[in-house]
Amino acid sequence: MNTNEKTIEKFDKHVAHSYGRYPLAMKKGSGRRCVDENGKVYIDLGSGIGTNSLGYCDEKWADAVCEQVRTLQHNSNYYYTEVQAEFAEKLCDTAGYSSVFFGNSGAEANECAIKVARKYSFDKYGKGRHNIITLVNSFHGRTMATLSATGQDVFHNYFFPFLEGFINVEANNIDDLKAKLDDTVCAVMIEYVQGEGGVNALSKEFVDAVYELCAPKDILVIADEVQTGVGRTGKFLAGDNYGKKADITTLAKGIAGGLPMGACLMNEKCSGVLTPSTHGSTFGGNPIACAGGIAVLERVTSEGFLDEVNKKAEFIKTKLENCSEVVSVSGLGLMIGIQLKSKKAADAAREALDRGLLVLTAKDKVRLLPPLTIDYDELRDGLDILIGILEE
Repeated sequence: MNTNEKTIEKFDKHVAHSYGRYPLAMKKGSGRRCVDENGKVYIDLGSGIGTNSLGYCDEKWADAVCEQVRTLQHNSNYYYTEVQAEFAEKLCDTAGYSSVFFGNSGAEANECAIKVARKYSFDKYGKGRHNIITLVNSFHGRTMATLSATGQDVFHNYFFPFLEGFINVEANNIDDLKAKLDDTVCAVMIEYVQGEGGVNALSKEFVDAVYELCAPKDILVIADEVQTGVGRTGKFLAGDNYGKKADITTLAKGIAGGLPMGACLMNEKCSGVLTPSTHGSTFGGNPIACAGGIAVLERVTSEGFLDEVNKKAEFIKTKLENCSEVVSVSGLGLMIGIQLKSKKAADAAREALDRGLLVLTAKDKVRLLPPLTIDYDELRDGLDILIGILEE
């Protein structure tokens, strides 16, 4: 039995089988490559589902995190820390928001957004205006509220009863939105690019309609940017590609470079909604995660960084569009979905693993979420492996 197999056996004996895992026991990583326990090297075009935004163990990021580990690893949110204050200031300034609540994940960020929207409406209009519209094919998390908000039937099983107060509208269907946007609605929650739903970007016409219809009724817009945010789509926020700023935006995944972090950003009219004891988190705003977040922000906002993200995205699309097995390429920036003609995405992902390449899937598409720092040689090598598999 090799080292990989020993770890997998021990892992499967004691860890809940809640994931369909690939047979890879990862030992270490550097840059955009990782190594398994048998010494095999992999090019990573998945970045931990978009979380290792600066790749593995980026030197400046690691230095910042290690310095914080040796300074203060945790404190109660009854007290203040400079590192959380600095991260909050940088994040709000960069994203264009007034305040932020820190949690530990995308689901927690979305839970916070749901609570803020409902309390905003309750405070201003009283009971009965609590429904939140979400989109068919959306994904917002795996807690009870965020599962209830998710617009995919495949997730609506086992855990009955689900939470009430969520209404699904078909993505890009303005008439459906108009029909359901009644006086019981307090917010509309969207992903500009539906990640788990197949890497599908919303049309500009639909996004414009959401904002135009919500504003006169004081219905909040919540942008779930857990996967699209922090530079992933070539802008700091995906909403910037549409020229829109939601009342509430949620972030997670790549925000702290691989450390548990979620953020719920609120504009001026929502920033005073959360009052003492209405929400909380033991680990939210943890000093170590905040140190990682500052390092990510400094890199992503550096001159020319996002321009390079867009150039890399075009490089990938050009390579893929010349592949005979590729029907279409969807997404924005370095958030890419690949529709195949005849091959199954899951089969392609497994074959890629065998050949030293990590990719993801989203429904029937191969999904790529490479580290934002990936270089062109690594992209070329990784895409050559993938295209070779697809054209066999």
